[in-house]
Amino acid sequence: MSAFNLTEALTKSFNETALMVLYSLGFATVFGGLLGLLLFLTSNSLFIKNKIVNEIAGVIINITRSIPFLILLVLLIPVSKKIVGTGIGYTAVIVPLSIAAIAFYGRLAEVSFSEVNHGVLEAAVASGARPIDIIIHILIPEALPQLIKNLTVTAVSLIGYSAMAGTVGGGGIGDLAIRYGYQRYQTDVMFICVITLIIIVQLLQIFGDFIAKRTNKKLR
Repeated sequence: MSAFNLTEALTKSFNETALMVLYSLGFATVFGGLLGLLLFLTSNSLFIKNKIVNEIAGVIINITRSIPFLILLVLLIPVSKKIVGTGIGYTAVIVPLSIAAIAFYGRLAEVSFSEVNHGVLEAAVASGARPIDIIIHILIPEALPQLIKNLTVTAVSLIGYSAMAGTVGGGGIGDLAIRYGYQRYQTDVMFICVITLIIIVQLLQIFGDFIAKRTNKKLR
């Protein structure tokens, strides 16, 4: 593979990985965040405690998280075909990646909300504030720094998942590493793919930590 072709292939693979991660992270932020909020609210007597709803949502999350991503990827091929029209390539991977991300971040979001000072919430309830106002103006802002940190953890995990998808032709940097670095024994391609993934993860972690710290300072 020439240097030009390698650059072209790496750029294409990077773009595919970015799209997979960004789409699934977007779904995780919205639906995973709401799922985590639901889990917290239905387990807290200050809001809408509902054991049945909480347990059902918890079981769904636990089942999804217990399935290894590669198996989930293969399992959801028919679903991917229905939604995006194909069962192969990076567009097909977005479906199982999003489902895995929603379940993963949903549990982390629940923990983030649970770490909010309970006394602050009790004081707001005692003052007569409506539950929706407490959620919007107190609960979410107080949990925001931790939510951002956990979103960063989710993003890093998604990069690993997207790389795994390369073993079944899912596209992205992982696919490039498997097809050329492993199957064609081009160690230089494998090395460049690994370094690229490491750099992406490090930059994501630094950016996520920075945003979380800035958010925390603004709240204080």
